[in-house]
Amino acid sequence: MSDRITTPRLSIPRLGFGTWRLSGAECQAAVESALGLGYRAVDTAEMYGNEEPVGAGLKASGLPRGDIFLTSKVWWENLGRIRQHCEASLSRLGTDYLDLYLIHWPSPDIDVPQAMHDLARLREEGLARAVGVANFPAGLLKRAIETGVPIAANQVEYHALLSQDRLLEVTRAQGIVLTAYAPLAQGRLASDPRIGAIAGRHGVTAAQVALAWLLRQDGVNAIPKASRPETQKANLEALALAAKLTDTDVAEIDALPKDQRFVNPPFAPDWAT
Repeated sequence: MSDRITTPRLSIPRLGFGTWRLSGAECQAAVESALGLGYRAVDTAEMYGNEEPVGAGLKASGLPRGDIFLTSKVWWENLGRIRQHCEASLSRLGTDYLDLYLIHWPSPDIDVPQAMHDLARLREEGLARAVGVANFPAGLLKRAIETGVPIAANQVEYHALLSQDRLLEVTRAQGIVLTAYAPLAQGRLASDPRIGAIAGRHGVTAAQVALAWLLRQDGVNAIPKASRPETQKANLEALALAAKLTDTDVAEIDALPKDQRFVNPPFAPDWAT
């Protein structure tokens, strides 16, 4: 299994570093640590309020900008000013371009053709090398695909307690990467006894098993957040574990209930559409 997912629209590390809820000096230190350990993808967003420390961490790492896959997102309330907000993100991050720029959430009354057109302009002008969406359910993603804009990724909540089978049917058919955020169900899977039993058979942690279950899937990458270097390193080790999970391990995880969503803000679209 390759450590990267490559499609006609992008080549992205299978495991990236998420920064949601990291801020200030802690965020900068975590980004530096992650890059020092070998992460080469960093995910942020204007709504996180941490693009400046993320940028400082990138700079302090000493790595060439081209070695790092950098993602940011425009908040749903700002879809009428996508270019302005992308430029502001670039300024805060201290970079000339993003590797991937996403619509963070669809607004309740999103004008899909206009929003996708505005994203496409960013790609054409070199501000973003690839564009995509986040938190788009299958029906809305199909509408975005129909605009003809090359969608590289859809970032959604995905973990061993939440099915994304319907969405994966769409993303895999269209060559769109599905990026899993909250891949440990906001930490719940780290102490799940059912996954812990599988971890015991491999001499690893439940969190590593839960991540490995995601990382072994076709067209799926994950962006766990971890501020401590020890946890960052453990998450990286899940890449090797992904190839070692047995059919029995996978079947046991597949059999867990898959109806637990933990990120569902009041402005979210109807997930059934």
